Amino acid sequence: MKKIIAVFVCVLIGNALFAQKLVTRNGEIKFDASMPNLVEIAGTNGKVSSIFEQTTGRLVALAKVIEFKFKSPLMEEHFNENYMESSKFTDAKFDGKLINFDATKLTNTKTAYDIDGNLTIHGVTKKVKTKVYLMLVGGKVTASGNFTVHAQDYGIEIPSLVKEKFAEQIKVAFNFSYEVK
Repeated sequence: MKKIIAVFVCVLIGNALFAQKLVTRNGEIKFDASMPNLVEIAGTNGKVSSIFEQTTGRLVALAKVIEFKFKSPLMEEHFNENYMESSKFTDAKFDGKLINFDATKLTNTKTAYDIDGNLTIHGVTKKVKTKVYLMLVGGKVTASGNFTVHAQDYGIEIPSLVKEKFAEQIKVAFNFSYEVK
C-alpha cells in the first residue's frame, strides 16, 4: 500500500512539474531587412517550436531556417543558399530567461518583461536583451516582442553589389501562443 501511495505521489508531482512547461510548434517569427522605397526583403516562419517554462521563466525557441517564406521564390532561394546557408546552418535558436517573472501574475493584460538570452544564427551566438510581452487569454499564454539584429554580427555576408538594398538593422518580431494544459 505504501508503494502505491509513493507511486501516486510521484505521478502527481511529475504532472505538476510537467504542466509548468508550455509548448507550441506553430510559433511565428518575421524579419524585415527592407530599405525604404526599395524591394521588400522580408520573411516569415510559422513553424517555430518554443518551450516556455512558467516555473523558471525560461523561454526557448527553435526555427528551421529553411522554413522562412518570402513573396518571391527567387528571394527565398537566395536567402537559403547565399546568405543563411541553410544546408550548413539549419537552425536559429534563442534560449533566454525572463527577469523577475511570476507565473501567478499572468492576466489578460499584456505585461512587459525583460528577457536575457543567447541568440544563435548562422552558427554564431550573441547575447540579446529585449522585452517580451506576456498575456493569458482564453486558456492560452501568448508571448510576443521584437528586436533588431545586424547581419555582420552573425557572420552573414551581404555582397557589396546588393548591400544598399539591405537595412543595416534587421527587424525581428516573434509571436508564440502556448496552450495551457
